[in-house]
Amino acid sequence: MSPLRILVVDDHSIVRRGVRALLESENGWSICGEASTGAEAILQAKRLKPDIIVMDISMPELDGLEATRQIHAALPETPILILSMHDSHQHVREMLDAGARGYLLKSDIDRILPVAIQALRQGKNYFSPNVSQIVLDGFLKGSAIRPRQSQQPSQRLTPRQREIVQLLAEGRTNKEIAAILGVSTKTVEAHRAHVMQKLELQSFSDLIRYAVREHIVKL
Repeated sequence: MSPLRILVVDDHSIVRRGVRALLESENGWSICGEASTGAEAILQAKRLKPDIIVMDISMPELDGLEATRQIHAALPETPILILSMHDSHQHVREMLDAGARGYLLKSDIDRILPVAIQALRQGKNYFSPNVSQIVLDGFLKGSAIRPRQSQQPSQRLTPRQREIVQLLAEGRTNKEIAAILGVSTKTVEAHRAHVMQKLELQSFSDLIRYAVREHIVKL
């Protein structure tokens, strides 16, 4: 087979180093790039056009869910493998709906990450054993793991609104958010007001609780 180029995305450098060491021990595999935020992952993916992307979910500035959506839209043929500490049905459903092809628990990295990468390379999907059971249970109960239109509250936000909610919940000011996103402060204020109205939130504390509940940020 031809050499395999992999982009690793995780906000913890120790995880990136571990993944790099594990994958580069495989013959012909190389890490073509790394990213520590979802926004950086999108830029790197478009610039490097890797063969496979290994993506964390919880990251600052832009989370793995939205990064996966945007990368999948731009590079639909590039398989994305999710790394996560969470094995809830909601997380799995959202990530697969966003375009991910695999979902691996971080506790399984040492044991089966190369196996998962090889499966995606061959055009297959791959899930940790616990996640496979979640996917199977979803179908057995008659609720597809990849709904045509998610009914989760977080899905009502546009990608830009979700970015702003995450940045606000991380403690960024309107001015800081404007600089990060390359828009005016008034635009950020308008998005913020629209989000509050759309989600029927009464205070900034409500916005923080929403962001935590919907896993847009982590405590």
